[in-house]
Amino acid sequence: MKNRIQELRKERRIRQEDLAEAVGVTRQTIISLENGKYNASLLLAHKIASYFGSTIEEIFLFEEEERV
Repeated sequence: MKNRIQELRKERRIRQEDLAEAVGVTRQTIISLENGKYNASLLLAHKIASYFGSTIEEIFLFEEEERV
């Protein structure tokens, strides 16, 4: 699953550490999310979307072949 976390974070000049602290995870989790090595839980996806004032669908990009 692709996401726009890094793009949104850089647009708003937010450090990985600050985003991690705001949503209750480690900086390493943010790095893994941005690199596509980790898929967020629904709860974490909701926290990230709320942080950016956005919807989950606007941040996490589901590709058709991923849907089951």
